[in-house]
Amino acid sequence: MTSRFVRAAAAGAALAVSASAFAACSSEPETTPDDVITIFAPQDAGQEQNLDTNAFTKLLEEKFDVDLQFETTTWDGTAAGEKRQISLASGDYPDAYMLIPWIDQFSSEELVKLGGQGVLMPLDDLIGEDTPNLTAAFEKEPGFKELATSPDGKIWGIPAWNDCYHCSYPSKLWMNSAWLDTLGLEQPTTPEELRTVLEAFKTQDPNGNGEADEIPLSAAGGSSLLSYLMNPFVYTAEMYANAEGTTPATLGTSGDQVVLQPTKDEWRDGISYVASLYADGLIDEAAFTQNGEAIIAKGNSAEGVIVGSAAMMHPWFVSDDNEDGRYTQYNAVPPLTGPNGSDATYSGGGAGAAPGATFVITNRSSEAKQKKLMQIVDFMVSYDGHLLGEFGVEGVNWARPEAGDVALDETLEPNFKVLTPPEGEGVNNSWGPIAQFFSDAEFRNGQVTATDVDTPEGYERRLFEATKHYEGHESDELFPYWDVAVTGETATELATIQTNVENFVVQAAAEFVTGVRDIGSDEDWAEFQQNLTDLGADRYVEIYQEAWDASK
Repeated sequence: MTSRFVRAAAAGAALAVSASAFAACSSEPETTPDDVITIFAPQDAGQEQNLDTNAFTKLLEEKFDVDLQFETTTWDGTAAGEKRQISLASGDYPDAYMLIPWIDQFSSEELVKLGGQGVLMPLDDLIGEDTPNLTAAFEKEPGFKELATSPDGKIWGIPAWNDCYHCSYPSKLWMNSAWLDTLGLEQPTTPEELRTVLEAFKTQDPNGNGEADEIPLSAAGGSSLLSYLMNPFVYTAEMYANAEGTTPATLGTSGDQVVLQPTKDEWRDGISYVASLYADGLIDEAAFTQNGEAIIAKGNSAEGVIVGSAAMMHPWFVSDDNEDGRYTQYNAVPPLTGPNGSDATYSGGGAGAAPGATFVITNRSSEAKQKKLMQIVDFMVSYDGHLLGEFGVEGVNWARPEAGDVALDETLEPNFKVLTPPEGEGVNNSWGPIAQFFSDAEFRNGQVTATDVDTPEGYERRLFEATKHYEGHESDELFPYWDVAVTGETATELATIQTNVENFVVQAAAEFVTGVRDIGSDEDWAEFQQNLTDLGADRYVEIYQEAWDASK
């Protein structure tokens, strides 16, 4: 067993073992007075968000006669996950956790384990007449209630139901069309055509500054990059928001059989292709390690346009205030067609939703606090509460529609529009995605959106239109894990195996691409397969196969 494998296994085991310490450290948690509620939540300090002084926090405190006190973490998924684990394991945890699904939410396995240990409070009896908005949402969208129901049949937390059309196809490629025009090239349609375009970006000075400073293809974290580039060879799920192995992203299907995709020769072919691009300097060396701030710095480089393309859900790496107009230059490239066809990654199970929960109540919370917390969440599910919580102050951050306004989906009646406050105003008025509990298609797609996609006000429409390139390319090999329930001791066993396998594949894939492991070496490939076996890959597939069969 190699040292790099030992490190991967140890890291995964550490996350899994930490959960077993929760009950021991928290048998008699201390609590605060009933009018003081403590909450663990991510805080976007980079956008000047301060939950303690936030306008929506103040609104909730006045409306519900309560003092909200926060333990905060960052919007960095890895750091946020670690801090949440430490918070729970310490025993000195808050009354509630309010998280963001694509940063770090509770997995279904965590909910069952923590609920069984008494750390989390069941919410079933708290949902009813006192939560009319949540109850109505469950009735309107049965999938929302199904998503909230854990494999053991109980509701240990509330997830974020987000019918986000563009989120449903997360692995996109955004390419600089101005560079294509300058070089007389078309958008690529196959992996080899993409190689040709990237080589031209690297060698033919498309930004015209006489320097070889172009970055042909970049990414942040590498998950969208791998998914987009490998799907022409083998179905490869998007692994974003999977920092702790919370979804079985490595699994696919072949007919009625669950398959671990990295065991297939086609997966090796896909990695070989990506590795060849990296070896030729066509992929940013930092693509697998840099965070959002790093790629934003490249996208908005003061030296001019240097990024030729980027693999990510949407082109957030370029801001709209660059005088050269680069904000409008990036367009989505449809799925590439390869030996496996033109698959696009579709993250089903409630569109932008994932099994688990963003909101939970701990056993530190008294009965009075539990009721108050549920009333607060219920308010955020209501129409006005949702707008105030996610977007901010009416008349400053959002407004009701006026005559002539057009909804994102033009077949719907417009229901609200987001405003752009004057610079320096309205920056700390909302909780953002923390308050996004129920965004069904009617709510999201009824948003008033400018018809000019090249303006900041038309950004949502830009994403809506771009996503149409990916719809209809869903793979037949997709594994519908959101419809599969694993319960009892098997769920506990699965949590450890899944964490280890998923984290290891993410690490090993990056190592193969960057040359730490040699994808062309039969010895390295055999070692990789043995590593998977040692981590319990066979049992991993077996558990999901049995659960999938039982769900049919």
